[in-house]
Amino acid sequence: MGRFGGKVALVTGSTQGLGEAIAVRLVDDGLSGLVVTGRNEERGAAVAARLNDAGCRTVFAAADLADPGAVGNLIDMTDREFGRIDVLVNAAGDTQRGTVDDTTVDLFDHLTAVNLRAPFLLMQGAIRLMRREGIEGSIVNIASVAAHGGPPYLTVYATTKGALVTLTKNVANSVLWDRIRVNVMNIGWTDTPGEHAVRTGFHAGDEGWLEKAEASQPFGRLLKTSEVARAVAFLASDESGMMTGAAVDFNQIVVGCIAVQHPPSDD
Repeated sequence: MGRFGGKVALVTGSTQGLGEAIAVRLVDDGLSGLVVTGRNEERGAAVAARLNDAGCRTVFAAADLADPGAVGNLIDMTDREFGRIDVLVNAAGDTQRGTVDDTTVDLFDHLTAVNLRAPFLLMQGAIRLMRREGIEGSIVNIASVAAHGGPPYLTVYATTKGALVTLTKNVANSVLWDRIRVNVMNIGWTDTPGEHAVRTGFHAGDEGWLEKAEASQPFGRLLKTSEVARAVAFLASDESGMMTGAAVDFNQIVVGCIAVQHPPSDD
């Protein structure tokens, strides 16, 4: 049956990239019901069909997370289709660039809506459903190591992810006695379709960015979505025990330390 047998999950951003990898991992681990969501209806329908074929009842709901009404509809749809929710993974995020100099009010509001307000509303709705059904559920939010402080062009993005970490800890504290666990993962630089689009668009259109980026990293590569998905599945499962309110850095650079030279010097 697997560690998610009999359970239902909602995974945002699951039409591609990390969200899709997380959805696939949960299904591989025996998930019984799943709501896939994102803005791309063609990809969403394809992902849902593939996971249905894999043995998990999967439905797709198109949603723009900048719209609070659409966010609420995701919880309502999960309730209508399955009558419960055991796992919520807030994997969707918008990484549009914006510095302190050039960020507009509209961009600031959009990034805040997608990266912070949407996860809050989804947690709010999922917790209400979990409480109603007496479910000791699990919520995993995807943040970023940029929450500790990012490059200038990620000023607003990094701020929303830092706020998501704080939100996670406060929500976890609020639902302790419901035995609902809420954790957040700060992921590092990851090889995703979204990152490719940004790198070839915003960053001078360099089609060879990945090879150069991977050569610059200690492990010789960027994080891959499948390995991050394994860690998310651990946090979402009973294997992580009573772990709640945790902010886990999943990165190959140690935050707060000066990067060592390669090869390390004797100095």
